[in-house]
Amino acid sequence: MVGQQAQGPAIILVVRNITYVSQYAMEASPTDMLREAAQYRQAGRTADAESVLARLLERQPDQPQALNMLGLIALDRGAFAEARLLFLDAARADPKEPALWMNVASAERGLRSDEGERAALLQVLAIDQRNLMGQIRMAQLQQRLGQRHNAADSWGKVLALTAGVADLPPALMQTLEDARRFVTDHNAGFAAFVEQGVGPLLHDADALAQRRFQACLDREFGRRAIFHNECSGLHYPFLPADEFFDRQHFPWMEKLESRTDAIREEFLALVKKDGATVRPYVRQEAGTPGNKWTALDGSLDWGAAFLWEYGVRNDAVCDACPQTVAALEALPRADIPGRAPSAFFSLLKPHSHIPAHTGVTNTRAIIHLPLIVPPGCRFRVGGEMRVWEEGVAFAFDDTIDHEAWNESDHLRVVLIFDVWNPHLSLEEQMLLKQFYATADAAKADVTVIA
Repeated sequence: MVGQQAQGPAIILVVRNITYVSQYAMEASPTDMLREAAQYRQAGRTADAESVLARLLERQPDQPQALNMLGLIALDRGAFAEARLLFLDAARADPKEPALWMNVASAERGLRSDEGERAALLQVLAIDQRNLMGQIRMAQLQQRLGQRHNAADSWGKVLALTAGVADLPPALMQTLEDARRFVTDHNAGFAAFVEQGVGPLLHDADALAQRRFQACLDREFGRRAIFHNECSGLHYPFLPADEFFDRQHFPWMEKLESRTDAIREEFLALVKKDGATVRPYVRQEAGTPGNKWTALDGSLDWGAAFLWEYGVRNDAVCDACPQTVAALEALPRADIPGRAPSAFFSLLKPHSHIPAHTGVTNTRAIIHLPLIVPPGCRFRVGGEMRVWEEGVAFAFDDTIDHEAWNESDHLRVVLIFDVWNPHLSLEEQMLLKQFYATADAAKADVTVIA
């Protein structure tokens, strides 16, 4: 009797433990069951994972996470058709979850169903166009199908989404590098095809149309940026922001160019007789913090000999250069006391660089008449690079980002001066002169606006 009694409690304890486990399984939350199934799957115990998920689906037939995990298990063993059905059921149960549609796309790809994969990816992007993996998979699909234009567009979106993002995984970085190469190659091929098509018509167009249309093509194909006015002073609205003005606006330019030799000779005689007339172009106030001009501050690497400076005549230089003065005074320059005209010989020493900068106001055009230009000198305004040619003048808008280089071993010299922006009417010029006169008078006498 003692032995049987000893055995009784042990049997009861086992029964109670079984009852407890059964109740736990019945009462486990979906979250607990999904966690348990995930642990089984991670450990390679897929049968146990499927068993837990089956019990969960008995309780909640449309549980999307359970359906999705069963789909992943099927996908792992290559059962793409089964995985597709499970993923579709999951996506229908939670249609706003893009990860579920991404899994549908993976199953469709395993089945080699291009249209099925496309449809699933479209569902992803309809939820969020910024879904990076959705865009990558769409670009890969389009590229695989030979849809190069669409693929380039999708890869462009991928590159835009990842621009400026740091610490990307190595595999993704390689994907992005491949994407850049594909987009670059595609754009180059597309550009060549288009340019071949418009070539004959463009060849017969006038110089202005050629320049503007070529800039249009270059912008369209990502070969150049379009720059805008950046005025540190007065900005006059609605004037064309053209990097280089067309010569037709300056009918006097050819006559000026014919005086190049005489102007050059006067400059050479000037600096030979009195080199002190040349001073640093950049002269910053004491205490100015370091900036892009610091290297040129007080330096003759970029020097200037002024004939006029902000409307003030430099008699010493002007008297030494009478033919230059006569050529300038024959032009329709602005005459604004304390502001215009300005005219000077600009000297850029060998291996010097004038950093990118913008000017004061777009109400003026800046004229360059190159006098001494060794090989290796160039000038950029906005997205257009030019090489100076001795005796060939041009006009540009200096409120558009511009810079200059002298990469030669010799001095570069250009006569620089300002005129009115050719898009201003005579009436607008008079209004501007009156504006400056009134504003300057107010600043000179505070009682005017007291």
